[in-house]
Amino acid sequence: MHRIVIATGNKDKMREVREIFADLDAEILSMKEAGCEADPEENGTTFAENAMIKAEAVHALCPDAIVMADDSGLVVDYLNGEPGIWSARWLGRDTPYSVKNAEIIRRLEGVEGDARSARFTAAIACILPDGRRFTTTADYEGRIAYAPAGDNGFGYDPILYLPQYGKTSSELTDEEKNAISHRGKALRLMLEKLKDELK
Repeated sequence: MHRIVIATGNKDKMREVREIFADLDAEILSMKEAGCEADPEENGTTFAENAMIKAEAVHALCPDAIVMADDSGLVVDYLNGEPGIWSARWLGRDTPYSVKNAEIIRRLEGVEGDARSARFTAAIACILPDGRRFTTTADYEGRIAYAPAGDNGFGYDPILYLPQYGKTSSELTDEEKNAISHRGKALRLMLEKLKDELK
C-alpha cells in the first residue's frame, strides 16, 4: 500500500483529500500523523511554486512517502491579481478576514459587472519517492460581491459571488461547494496523474 503524506494540519483539507482519494490503494496521513511537520517560508511567485516549496520541505523529512501540498488564494483581476499568493498574509497574517473582505469591497467601489471578476485558484504539488514531481492547478470563477454574505465558509468565501448560483461561496451548501471547489478540482486532476504513475 502506498503512503501519502499531505503537507497540512487542516482537518477539513484532510477530509477532502481522503474523500477524493478513497479509491486509491493508499494510506493518507497529515504531516503531523506522519511525524514530518515542516513550516517553510513560502517565497515562490506562483501558487504552484509555493505548493512545491511546502512539498519539498515535507519530502525532505519523509523521503519514502508520496508527498502532496497545496497553495490557494483569491485572485481579483481589478486589483492586478491581489491578494493572490499573499491571500493568507495580505494586510497582515493576523488581520481578520472580515477586515480583508471589507477592504477588497472598498477598493472595488464604483466598479461594475465583469470588471469585478475574481476567482479562487488552487495548486497541488506532488513529489514521489523517486523524486518525480507533478503540479495541477484549478480555478473557481466568480465576481466580488457588493457586500459579504453567508456563513457556510471562511476566509474570502463571503465576498466571492457566483452568478450561476446567485449567491456567494459562503452561501453554498457543502454539496454545491464540493462540486466546484478549486482544491477539489486540482485534487481530482492529481488523482488521475497518480493513478497513471502508481499502476
